[in-house]
Amino acid sequence: MATPSPGACETSSLEAANRAVSPGSHHGFFWRLRDKHNRVGLFEVNPGHELHRMTRMMQEGLWAATQVFMDNPPKGPLTQKDFSEVMTQVHEEGFEMGTLAGPAFARLRHFLGLNEEDYQATLGPGGPYLQFLSTSKSKASFFLSHDQRFFLKTQRQQEVQVLLAHLPRYVQHLRRYPHSLLARLLGVHSLRVARGKKKYFIIMQSIFYPVGRISERYDIKACEVSRWVEPVAEGSPFILVLKDLNFEGKTINLGPQRNWFLRQMELDTAFLRDLNVLDYSLLVAFQLLHEDEKDAYTVYSTMRSVHGAPNLRLTESQNRRLLLDVPNALHILDGPDQRYFLGLVDLTTVYGLRKRLEQLWKMMRYPGQSFSTVSPARYARRLCQWVETHTE
Repeated sequence: MATPSPGACETSSLEAANRAVSPGSHHGFFWRLRDKHNRVGLFEVNPGHELHRMTRMMQEGLWAATQVFMDNPPKGPLTQKDFSEVMTQVHEEGFEMGTLAGPAFARLRHFLGLNEEDYQATLGPGGPYLQFLSTSKSKASFFLSHDQRFFLKTQRQQEVQVLLAHLPRYVQHLRRYPHSLLARLLGVHSLRVARGKKKYFIIMQSIFYPVGRISERYDIKACEVSRWVEPVAEGSPFILVLKDLNFEGKTINLGPQRNWFLRQMELDTAFLRDLNVLDYSLLVAFQLLHEDEKDAYTVYSTMRSVHGAPNLRLTESQNRRLLLDVPNALHILDGPDQRYFLGLVDLTTVYGLRKRLEQLWKMMRYPGQSFSTVSPARYARRLCQWVETHTE
């Protein structure tokens, strides 16, 4: 259901956003100084970049959209209307920003313990987005917020429709399993300039956060075909996300956390199987632990609950675990020597007629080899088997 578009006086201006978090301010200077070394291999979307105008509109639009839910926080239990609502804001700069299922996502962000003011400031015009060149075959554009905490990705309209259709069950799954490995989706939006075609994009928490000291990144689908990325030369500043065949000979050593991880993979992939979804990825990153962090691995001093979920009944089916006192704890597991960043992403590919035909073609094209296009049941089972084989 569409809501009235706010007038210019109701839409937060670019100048107001810059006053709140200005990259030229004292705070902005130290932010740039502190994080510059963490941006190696990424590209700031500055003036002159071909996507600069689009990202500035995204930033201003997100600032204004978030302000609506800060001024009028959704109350009461989630309803079907919350999942179907579409809010359109018309901006004086000549574009429209659509916010899809805004009340549902505002409640989800609250459930995840995200502060709306922080969310608004980080995604707003306070600093340039960062672009990285993905090894994905899709034509999507990939961005990170300036602190690399939030991930933005353009999506096709069909993918957005799938995501929104599954959103009620997705929210229900996260409430039932608050320590789920599924990527935390935070918003779905559309952007239209003048009377042009709408562009859609999603926002999610970045699994690879915080980025400091991450040494290796992988995108795992548990198959062989097209699952090799030529590594960059040693000492190169560019960041690549490697794939299955690059992972050969490596192991994820989780120690006593392994049983929890295997069980949660079963729960999450079973959920995706029931949605008739395939072609999702397990993202994996490595970070060597410091000596004092290894001590924290041995004994956790506190049991951290999931923000916003204190009233959930503690049942064994929730598969809860001890959470480290670190940012992005839901996607971090510590082993004896390494910290691992782990999460499931790309949840919008449905096993329909096109994918069934693609599977038949690949069976003829790659006999005896494993490829990503298989039934959702086989895809889930195979990824769980990969995890069992590559963990200890």
